Amino acid sequence: MNPFELTADIADPAAYRVTVAHLRGRGIALPSFAELAQPRLMPAGRSAAAALADTSAPDPHNLFGVHWYNAAMSVAGREVPAHIELPSSVTGVPARIFVMLGRHFPLIRAHKVLAAYACLAPRLVTGRFDPTRHRAVWPSTGNYCRGGVAISRILGCRGVAVLPGGMSAERFDWLEQWVTDPADIVRTPGTESNVKEIYDACAEIGKDEANVILNQFSEFPNYLVHYAVTGAAASALFEAHREGAPALRLAAFVAGTGSAGTLGAGDRLKEEHGAKIVAMEPVECPTLLYNGFGEHNIQGIGDKHVPLIHNVTNTDIIAGVSDQASDDLALLFGSAAGRAYLMERRGLEPGLVEALGTLGLSGIANVLAAIKTARRLDLGPDDAILTIATDGAELYGSERALHLARKGGSYDQIDAAEAFGQHLLGGDADHVLELDHRDRQRVFNLGYYTWVEQQGIAIEDFERRRHQSFWKGLHAQLGAFDELIARMNRDAGVAIAA
Repeated sequence: MNPFELTADIADPAAYRVTVAHLRGRGIALPSFAELAQPRLMPAGRSAAAALADTSAPDPHNLFGVHWYNAAMSVAGREVPAHIELPSSVTGVPARIFVMLGRHFPLIRAHKVLAAYACLAPRLVTGRFDPTRHRAVWPSTGNYCRGGVAISRILGCRGVAVLPGGMSAERFDWLEQWVTDPADIVRTPGTESNVKEIYDACAEIGKDEANVILNQFSEFPNYLVHYAVTGAAASALFEAHREGAPALRLAAFVAGTGSAGTLGAGDRLKEEHGAKIVAMEPVECPTLLYNGFGEHNIQGIGDKHVPLIHNVTNTDIIAGVSDQASDDLALLFGSAAGRAYLMERRGLEPGLVEALGTLGLSGIANVLAAIKTARRLDLGPDDAILTIATDGAELYGSERALHLARKGGSYDQIDAAEAFGQHLLGGDADHVLELDHRDRQRVFNLGYYTWVEQQGIAIEDFERRRHQSFWKGLHAQLGAFDELIARMNRDAGVAIAA
């Protein structure tokens, strides 16, 4: 289906009625985008049930936990998302850097479950997806397909994960426990950068009309949910910290390229706080920076193309990070020798060291991009940067072991000191590009080859994304989708919690 055709109209009334009956039979209610943005808006029974649910099980109550306020913290008397503030003793820059933690999301311990729910919910409530006969196909480099399979299990439909065979072993271990049929794990050639191969597999799978492809790279609800939910959470976090520091300015929001969904939060933060939007990508695959290509190990970002849902002409900076740096810091934060060095030689508090040890590879890379941005813009102590740790370190134990083997199999405090000095305190602002109008047009134009030539998007549709009026028009759909979600809940008789 053309991604531009997803509107807030009931496309198939018969499929809608079947879906209502299916959800009624399973006692499933759907959260609205507004409720996920501000969980306090949820009926008390729903939020309480979500808090008590087994977050590792396909419990329908977990749908109401797909938000940033699990493990919430209090700042200036306000409830804010779980996060880490990195001190200058770690970053080497005076700017305040805040890292929101995606590992507290239920089901997959990664924020991609939010994108998966957002991509399927509008199809459910408009009769474009019938869970009794359709299979949801989730093309991904790891976390999005896990989120999609989890949402599919909750809804009682079949979910198919399509991902490169070279992704971390932990992703496949998880999928093998969650799919209803081993054939629903489709391994494509390559690793992180091989997204074209995923698209080719989905084109073949999509020949069967029972298969609905939910392509995160071109599904605009992925952008919308991060604009609405992640953007609101990040804004609340910044505003709470500004309570105690009125001069604090939100200088930038940093997120990995990936599907570009998370970058949608930057659009909201720019509107509300004037923040610059920084897209992080691996220097080993510098597509946005240098029209380049290559392989890398920052799993979840950098895929040799420009996603359809990337609002390129609103992006301000591109920051390139090496996977050598993220791999080295994963060992520093995740090894006994590294943790001992951080506490004994750098004087870091045990709680901070423990928190650093929870960061996944892309979260570490986002931190490095935030540091590069602070150096490039010469930011001071009254400047804040917000970024995201999309998942947790538990997904990358096998990757740390591989990197340790490449380093000779041993790791001591000398290795830790070298990593800390080279990548943190001694880091640089290389491979950072501040975009002007011509740069934005260049990056935007790169998307033509994927979306028009390869994927058949009409040139008129492709071009209208160039203008901010298109993206602002998308924002208006949020209320319409929420009204349809409320209608489906009422029709299914599950609108109010017991």
